[in-house]
Amino acid sequence: MKNILNQIVEQKRIEVQQKKQVQSIEYLKQSIHFLNPVRSAKASVLDESKTGIIAEFKRKSPSKGFINENAKVEDVVLGYEQFGASVVSVLTDENFFGGSIKDLQQANEVLSIPVLRKDFIVDAYQVYETKAIGADLMLLIAECLTKDEVHDLAKLAKEIGLEVLLEIHSEDQLEKVNEYIDLIGINNRNLKTFEVDTEKSKQILKQLPEDLIKVAESGISDPEVVKDLKAAGFQSFLIGENFMKNENPGKAFQEFVNQL
Repeated sequence: MKNILNQIVEQKRIEVQQKKQVQSIEYLKQSIHFLNPVRSAKASVLDESKTGIIAEFKRKSPSKGFINENAKVEDVVLGYEQFGASVVSVLTDENFFGGSIKDLQQANEVLSIPVLRKDFIVDAYQVYETKAIGADLMLLIAECLTKDEVHDLAKLAKEIGLEVLLEIHSEDQLEKVNEYIDLIGINNRNLKTFEVDTEKSKQILKQLPEDLIKVAESGISDPEVVKDLKAAGFQSFLIGENFMKNENPGKAFQEFVNQL
């Protein structure tokens, strides 16, 4: 089977080089958002008045194609916030996920809860870009970064005020955790094959540092699974496709929350 992640990262490196020719890091630093303090995802996840769910705006996936091509960002994310989402995640990868920076900017404009930029960060330029477009939290994917790259990108993110979610999916990636990580996610989906195993999170849970907020990611479509993972010790749950596949994702989110 083709390694989808390698394809995405290869394309991402090309995109970053192209962007550098158009806008410099110094230009990004002039953004209205760059000096603004972020809304803390850690605090929002731990806020007991919210659900702990990171609800995702996601138009398509490499494995399934378009999920909800015509969804309006503002309508979806406001529904998420209204019914208790702790954080909203927005895909900004265009080629494989149909997302855009504009999607994140539109979400940021209407939300009072934190916004996670979900993309494939492989270069320091993207860290500056993440702050410049108004995100509060940045995803780093251990599978496509070395231990040193995770360290350097996370350190830079913290220096400019971003929080960092590190995503892993196997025990051997635990060595990539460092002092600059705020939240750690276990992806139930194998990023090389895109197959899902929802038991993965619980297998690795006991090996995670106690002081990090723990997030279960991908393949969650049943409120009972959230209850089970919460009982096991997870504080947050990243869910997107389960809501986005509905005509009204905000309403689907509300119905999901009502069963928790």
